[in-house]
Amino acid sequence: MSCGWHAHLSAWCNLKKGLNIEQPVDCERALLWCGCRLRLGGPWQCGRRDGEGGTMSVILDLSYVYSIIISSVVAIIYTLLGGLYSVAYTDVIQLILIFVSLWVCVPFLLTNPHSVDISLTAYNQTFQAPWVGTVELDEAGKWFDDFMLLALGGLAYQAFYQRILSASSYTQAQVTCFASSAFCLVLGIPSVLVGAVAASTDWNSTSYGLPTPYERDQAGSILPIALQYLTPTYISIIGIGAVAAAVMSSMDSALLSSASLFSSNIYKNIIRKQASDYEMQWVIRISVVVVGLAGTALTFLDSSVLVFWLVGVDMSYTIMFPQLVCILFFKVSNGYGATVGYLMGLILRVLSGEPLIGLPPAIQFPGCRLDAEGRLTQFFPFRTAIMIMSLLSILLFSYLASIVFNKGLLSEKWDVFKIKRKQKPSARAVDDKRTNADNEEASAAKQLLETSSC
Repeated sequence: MSCGWHAHLSAWCNLKKGLNIEQPVDCERALLWCGCRLRLGGPWQCGRRDGEGGTMSVILDLSYVYSIIISSVVAIIYTLLGGLYSVAYTDVIQLILIFVSLWVCVPFLLTNPHSVDISLTAYNQTFQAPWVGTVELDEAGKWFDDFMLLALGGLAYQAFYQRILSASSYTQAQVTCFASSAFCLVLGIPSVLVGAVAASTDWNSTSYGLPTPYERDQAGSILPIALQYLTPTYISIIGIGAVAAAVMSSMDSALLSSASLFSSNIYKNIIRKQASDYEMQWVIRISVVVVGLAGTALTFLDSSVLVFWLVGVDMSYTIMFPQLVCILFFKVSNGYGATVGYLMGLILRVLSGEPLIGLPPAIQFPGCRLDAEGRLTQFFPFRTAIMIMSLLSILLFSYLASIVFNKGLLSEKWDVFKIKRKQKPSARAVDDKRTNADNEEASAAKQLLETSSC
């Protein structure tokens, strides 16, 4: 396991150094992730309360504030004491808990006396509307946009590379990706069944009563509600384990990744370049605590968490994803194109509007109209269009900048990003640079692995 994490650190450092990129936005995104996971449970559940704090509050009848505080304290302490080892080993335990706990709850939900056969309610009106919906043709663009956002937006997350780059070989990394994608489908089946059972339940015959959770605008909390009112008490407790494991597996990664990014990108490279290993260990510890407390504070802000997370999600897909693609697959990419692509993606995304936060669209794509709630909404896959435009602008302006400086059309003193081709360094210089890089990677590994040492 130690070798795997050293491989992660080595690969991640090489990726940043070899491609000459940094990830300043990941600290912000990790902070928002902590808040969303504690309060809401995930990025696509903003505005809901089926995260760990919300689930504990519903099932255990604890104060919502106490539930959030307990959850955050546990996550901060074991991440602070264990460092990378806590993330590595607890992820294995949490994955087992998620798989076992969810599937243990399913039989009790399907056989509870208050619900009818979900196959009968899939397309028929019973106690509530059918739980299998339809996609209208005029909404296909919006569905496609959401699908692409879910499928590709996460590829720019630093937490993803924490896992993949920790593999000891390329083959293991590839197998991990394919196996995890299939395993995600298996883990998603219980969630679908929970929603189907809830839509097939006569809530008037339960102690929950009427109106239904959907009519009370509590559909986002349907997991803890279903566990509490449709299963025995001991099964509800097992369900808490599944939710807690899912939340913790994400939060500890967010805490440590944001702390390591701040310590490496900002403190070590900007504030104190001569900082020792011992000093960097303390910087990481303090960063974990600060990020954890800040994320906890965000959980008590209702609309603000939604606003911040929406900005983070769109930033990842419309801005960060094209940057990642160009850097990895197009050698012509450089800082000038990346800057133009970043600004273009940011400006277009803001001008496209966001009805959930009350931002009206200044640019109306084809199909823009009022939705069922009377809000002006883009039904065109505008996020995907912005992502493509950002990607093309990176390539175009990178190519133009390379021509301008390599052909001497502009003086080299104006070359801020130093993209002009230079003579290849000697073999000795390359060896010296590689040795320095190895020393820096070993130092970073020691700092992260030994966050609990004094």
